[in-house]
Amino acid sequence: EKLSDDVRNLWFEKFGIRIFEGYGSTECAPVISVNTPVACKFGSVGLIMPGIEYKLNPVEGVDKGGEFWVKGPNLMSGYMLHSNPGVVKFPSPDGWYNTGDIVYVDEDGFLSIQGRMKRFIKVAGEMVSLEVVEKIARTAAPDAAHAASSKPDASKGEMAVIFTTSKTMNRTDLSNAAKSLGIGELMVAKQIIHIDNIP
Repeated sequence: EKLSDDVRNLWFEKFGIRIFEGYGSTECAPVISVNTPVACKFGSVGLIMPGIEYKLNPVEGVDKGGEFWVKGPNLMSGYMLHSNPGVVKFPSPDGWYNTGDIVYVDEDGFLSIQGRMKRFIKVAGEMVSLEVVEKIARTAAPDAAHAASSKPDASKGEMAVIFTTSKTMNRTDLSNAAKSLGIGELMVAKQIIHIDNIP
């Protein structure tokens, strides 16, 4: 789960403690990258650990970054599936593991997570992150809970839908929040569904 700026700032202001964000997965034992006191870039999840190779496979509609694959001695031997007891099977024959994340690696080697591949939708040929759709809603109505999803759209392929506990949030609020964040209109949910609570 991404570390929010509010949590990071609260810990620093209240306790004088810097939180160093990192990234990993169970399959990678579990660390892939981490910020440290001597190599830290806030907003990133740090530098990739030594000995881990990576590659970014292109994703249509994503200009900056790609689908993140890793390989290294920290990877699991494989999965044991209930349908084939006692047999360990690695997901790919060449030893690369697909994390399912879309990431960007900057010129200094710091890794930034753009989102989960499953949490992207295609709107008018462009990849839209549902996490960004939710971030816009949180900015527009910070005291409410929000969850983004998608539904088919006849003209653009898919459209972003935001479920919110805010009783008053509207499209103008979302557009203004997106502008304040420097995010394009394409990332603004096209439909708002007001609900009492988010399960």
